Amino acid sequence: MNEFISTTEAAKILGINRVTLFNWIKSGKIKAAKVGRNYIVHRDEVKNVGGDMKNIDKGVARAVKEYGETLKLLKDE
Repeated sequence: MNEFISTTEAAKILGINRVTLFNWIKSGKIKAAKVGRNYIVHRDEVKNVGGDMKNIDKGVARAVKEYGETLKLLKDE
């Protein structure tokens, strides 16, 4: 199995836009290697960032559970 994947594949796995992925590469949030004009991302990098995103999802779910009614009221203002 290939250890590196394209930016298209990495973005699809992470559920983000390719532009966002390029911004993350530029900022250093995710490491990538440049091959010619393209970038490749190591599968482990995607797993590491994906794990962080799952933690964010859990935090959002908890906030919605705890403050759901308040958020609904704020939405209507």
